[in-house]
Amino acid sequence: MNSPDETRTFDKGKIDLTKIGDTTISRMYLAPGWSWEKCMKPIAKTESCEASHTQYVVSRRVRFKMNDGSEEEYRPGDVLYIPLGHNTWIVGNERYTGIEIGTLDKYAKK
Repeated sequence: MNSPDETRTFDKGKIDLTKIGDTTISRMYLAPGWSWEKCMKPIAKTESCEASHTQYVVSRRVRFKMNDGSEEEYRPGDVLYIPLGHNTWIVGNERYTGIEIGTLDKYAKK
């Protein structure tokens, strides 16, 4: 993870991707004020995030709102699975860090 195979940057964020066999493990850094709607929608060109996420929260908090209106917030130490069809944003004024397994290899590709 300290020598990623690829790094992708985008508005208020960065992802370091590391391949291990057929699996991609990614470290995601998201700055305060980051949200999928503001920072990723222009890249994805979809109404909501069409990627699922399996992630371990390293630091800070992240909140997801599903297309059906349900919401969930995650904190350091939480493991989460979020299916496609959501918006996401960082809660608070510090940088969020998460480790994602197997789902970010196509994320934030321009």
